[in-house]
Parts: sequence; structure tokens; C-alpha cells
Amino acid sequence: MEFHEKLQQLRKQRGLTQEDLAAQLYVSRTAVSKWESGRGYPNIDSLKAIAAFYRVTVDELLSGEELLIAAEETQKQQLANLRTRIFAALDISTLLLFFLPFFAQTSDSSVQCVSLGGLTGVQPYIKTVYCAAVILSVLVGILMLLPEHLLPSSLAHHRPRISLAIHALCVLLFMVSPQPYAAVFLFTVLAIKAFLMIKTP
Repeated sequence: MEFHEKLQQLRKQRGLTQEDLAAQLYVSRTAVSKWESGRGYPNIDSLKAIAAFYRVTVDELLSGEELLIAAEETQKQQLANLRTRIFAALDISTLLLFFLPFFAQTSDSSVQCVSLGGLTGVQPYIKTVYCAAVILSVLVGILMLLPEHLLPSSLAHHRPRISLAIHALCVLLFMVSPQPYAAVFLFTVLAIKAFLMIKTP
């Protein structure tokens, strides 16, 4: 019997739904569905949790080949989690725009560099848009830090793309404004994210 069949059998013997099992393991229902349909394997931590929950050994759940596949899944998941945390840190780092002098402000025929917090040489609605863009980016960073099982599966899966899209819009906003220093700062962050998206699954 293969792993996905064993998992279904154990769950049904306990009279649990996929949602019940997901709640017990702190994963999404989509993850349980994927495991039970044979479309993937849990990572090592989830395997240990499953074994402990059903009071069986990991060896009883998996064959040797399946264990290797699970180890690969664990490595991929660890890389994806690391990328998510880095994305979160980068998104939250946009708060620096409130404190670092990345904004050009004209006063008395001279140009000064000021922080977003100290920016007064623009229309209030423009500053409001700048602040909203930064706050939205920070909120996306906080979203990236939330455990996956607390979010709808489609949102959890697309968090890195959402983060990239919001950041790209912020870069465009500050380029069009024009605020070149802020745009360069955000573009650098965007480039790091794009590199991570290419290098991790």
C-alpha cells in the first residue's frame, strides 16, 4: 500500500475529514488533499507529526523510496520558507523610506534630500500616495510572515508573486513621480526578490 492510501485509511479509521486532519497538523486542507491524492509528500516535520498523531512510525508510513522523495520535499519547503522570510524582511524594510533621506525636495532654488516623514515640498495627496505605497508593502511583508495554514490556499501559494507585483508598482510610482533615489532603493530590493524567485522553487 502506498503512502497516500495509508494516509487516507488512517484518517478514515479515525472518522476525520481532511479539514480535521489539517487542523491537527497545522497545515492547509489543500496540503492534506495533495498528499492523499498522491500528488505530493509531506515534509519531514509533517511526517513526524502524522506519525505521532496516528501513533505509528515513519517507516510504517513510507517506503525507502518514498522517504527519499519526502526528504526532497522537505528541502524544497525549507528553501521556499527561507525565501518567504527574506521577502517579508525586504517588504518590511521599505519602512526605511520614512526615515532615510531618499526623497528630493526643492526649497529656495536648492534641492534637499529628506525622508518620507520629512517630505513637505509636494502636494499632500502625493505624499499620501507615497505613504500608502510604503504601508501596503509593509502589510504584504507581514502577510508573508503569517503561517500558511491561516491563509486561503490560493493566497498562501501566491504570496511571493503578490509581493513582487506590489513592489514593482512601488518602483513605477517613484520613477514616474519622479523620486529617483527612492526608486533605486526599491528597484534594488525588487531585483533581489526576482533573483530569489529564479533560484528557489
